[in-house]
Amino acid sequence: QVVSTQSTGSSMVRHYKNKLGGPSTSRRKQRKAYFRAPSNVRRKIMSARLSPELKAKYGVKSMPIHKDDEVQVMRGTYKTREGKVTNVYRKKYQIYIEKISKEKANGATYNIPFNTSNVMITNLKLDKNRKKAIERKAAGRAKLKGQKGPEKFTEETVSQMSTVD
Repeated sequence: QVVSTQSTGSSMVRHYKNKLGGPSTSRRKQRKAYFRAPSNVRRKIMSARLSPELKAKYGVKSMPIHKDDEVQVMRGTYKTREGKVTNVYRKKYQIYIEKISKEKANGATYNIPFNTSNVMITNLKLDKNRKKAIERKAAGRAKLKGQKGPEKFTEETVSQMSTVD
């Protein structure tokens, strides 16, 4: 069920909703949305988690990957290798990392593509827009932490319950 459509430049974005109003639970529709996503949506999909040090420093779990970020490969043959992001290829959902390349049979070298889910950001390239984004995300997370509400049972309520019998 298509709830709304938006025109963004040359592409049309369709928002599929399930009966409860959330995103579609259909695998087919999820894949369609993923592969037909426009560039601005792909940017957000291509997020990578932050290192524990950055997470503690900024109060944010993940950020969209950006050229010149420093990343560490967490999965695959190149696990634990670090380098700077040289290219973010949104069309293919891939990133390329400096110094991680292979050699062809004819002697030419080529860069290895990585998926953002297999890397961790170790150093952010900060500009004014990115700083604002981090502040917004951190403020939202702090607000949610404050809204968790009281514990189910406090010491006071437990002591009152024991005197009921």
